[in-house]
Amino acid sequence: MSTLTKRSVDAVVQRRRTAGGGSGGAERGREADDDDRIDEGDVDEDSKETRMTLMEEVLLLGIKDREGYTSFWNDCISSGLRGCMLIELGLRGRIELEKSGMRRKSLLNRKVLLKSDTPTGDVLLDEALRHIKETDPPETVQNWIELLSGETWNPLKLRYQLRNVRERLAKNLVEKGVLTTEKQNFLLFDMTTHPVIDSTIKQKLVKRVQDGMLSRWPNDPHRMEKRLLALIYLSHASDVLENAFAPLSDEDYELAMKRVRELLDLDPDTEAMKSSANDVLWSVIAAFVK
Repeated sequence: MSTLTKRSVDAVVQRRRTAGGGSGGAERGREADDDDRIDEGDVDEDSKETRMTLMEEVLLLGIKDREGYTSFWNDCISSGLRGCMLIELGLRGRIELEKSGMRRKSLLNRKVLLKSDTPTGDVLLDEALRHIKETDPPETVQNWIELLSGETWNPLKLRYQLRNVRERLAKNLVEKGVLTTEKQNFLLFDMTTHPVIDSTIKQKLVKRVQDGMLSRWPNDPHRMEKRLLALIYLSHASDVLENAFAPLSDEDYELAMKRVRELLDLDPDTEAMKSSANDVLWSVIAAFVK
């Protein structure tokens, strides 16, 4: 991918110390509602107290607890969060990929199609869904990540950029009681920060990621919850997975990273052909690992 940030696996392994009309539309609406219910069932019991989207979970992993902001040096999280949005829309039954056809198009060459235009209730997701609905001809997953990030040389497509995504997600987490809002002075300017105030929620999220790669490791990505699988991949793509593994002992850290490397070595096109696989999820994964 030309404009998405690419990072070698070796760099990650190094441990840092310091979402129609008429009867057809109604039917698609019911399908979307069913997908939302299934989506809720795919979340473990502990997270049902404060339901978070995939984007919010990735951002929460990246936010420093006391400082209330992500690393200034993280230039991966912007595209990572856009990838999270596409996966959310895929898991909620709002979008799908065109059929691979007789020629077996690769995931990265298949276009994103609207499956249901039923609103999700999330402002950012519905904004992205509206862009996808209004776009003709359709775009690929890779192109959508770039367009939603504003990474395009075509001035006519800058309207697709979703602005202030991190701040809007942080405000969602403030409303859910996970973060708070403060003002910090950085010499020449003031910056709005969002420190963690409910550390229990973040600790449960971190433990869910750790357990998914250690005590609950299924040795098969298709036996893993789709949301957890997406969280692992997109946290890695957003350069925040290290934050979840930092508290581990050296032995557990090495084992967790070994399993992350196993996931990164999988071929998304092959995995997407297996039963119960979500092709949007694997297409987003392909956009970041290939």
